Amino acid sequence: VCLCFRDVPSVDILVWSELPTGAGLGSSAAYAVCLAAALLTACGAISCPLKEGESTARWTEEELNLINSWAFQGERVIHGNPSGVDNAVGTWGICWGTMKERGKEMSLVASRVPTLRILLTNTKVPRSTKVLVAGVKEKILKFPAIMNPVLDSIDAISQECQSVLEAMPANPSPEYYPVLEELFDINQHHLNVIGVGHPSLDRLCRVTASHGLHSKLTGAGGGGCGITLLRPDTSLLAVEAAKRDLCACGFECWETKIGAPGVTLHSSSSLNAEVLHVLSES
Repeated sequence: VCLCFRDVPSVDILVWSELPTGAGLGSSAAYAVCLAAALLTACGAISCPLKEGESTARWTEEELNLINSWAFQGERVIHGNPSGVDNAVGTWGICWGTMKERGKEMSLVASRVPTLRILLTNTKVPRSTKVLVAGVKEKILKFPAIMNPVLDSIDAISQECQSVLEAMPANPSPEYYPVLEELFDINQHHLNVIGVGHPSLDRLCRVTASHGLHSKLTGAGGGGCGITLLRPDTSLLAVEAAKRDLCACGFECWETKIGAPGVTLHSSSSLNAEVLHVLSES
């Protein structure tokens, strides 16, 4: 940053996060995006968007592009050859941008997506994205005629999922959920084929399937976290029973929703008490 812009003043950086690290939830990308935004603001490369009296503010589209490009460089340091998805979602939120995958430019996420209820389960099995990505690359080089069609199929699953998500806001029909569930299942099988599955994730899928729910790994796999799709009409009883059985496996489980704003500058008055306490203790 200093080489491209003016010097960054001497700063202390305090990092506070609720995301488990190394679990496939994009914690490294969230860190890289926040760090890029903070340093670029500190050195004057982008504006400070927060006006007097505002609790939160976001940067311009051009500035977000700059934040995203620097965050991607941070992801490369951490992961070696990242896709760029995590830092883009961390920059813009649920639904923006393009990425280059295997030489092709692809849209990241639908421009409008519905709010989806999910169970987020942490298997607590540590893994390294860099190691897992290298393992997939090794398989591709060793068995290109086998692996490339599998990757093409995974791409087709993603495109089909995107089409479904784009159609849902205009026509929120329950008929879309069985399609998403089937895509979850097919995708999980493909991810096992390319070598990023793990017995803990298989167990997670079996447990949720016993409650009529459909799950898949998230992130690079190899442990870490899995997500379980919840239909709007999924009963509280079924959700609680699934959570109980997942916790009995030694996993951590939360019910949450997919979707949030991207990187945002907050005034101190907008921060919750826990964050303020951490900042005051530093």
